[in-house]
Amino acid sequence: MVQRASQQLTELVRGEMQLARAEMVEKGKRYGKGGGLFGGAGLFGFLTLQALVATAIAAIAVPLPVWAAALIVTAVLAVITAVLALTGKKQVGAAAPPVPERTVDSVKADVSEIKESARR
Repeated sequence: MVQRASQQLTELVRGEMQLARAEMVEKGKRYGKGGGLFGGAGLFGFLTLQALVATAIAAIAVPLPVWAAALIVTAVLAVITAVLALTGKKQVGAAAPPVPERTVDSVKADVSEIKESARR
């Protein structure tokens, strides 16, 4: 009876593992498709941004020469790029070092509390 129960338990675990594997394969395929679609959306978003820049240059080129319009749009994009880069650098600097300091302190306090309790 114990051997039969052990065999049934083994079969149950194997069945559950096969079910879990099949489910993960299905989810992996969906994540892959979703990631591919996000990549495509990113590409078309980038192309849309390029078209918008060309439109801005064309709109400014009505009263100005085309070279001046392109220079103005390029300068504006350079300023936006610099602001984003500096803001990003500041955020990365604020996150350093990549160690969960509060958690480390909490664990150290827990360990010292356990050691002190063990001495009593």
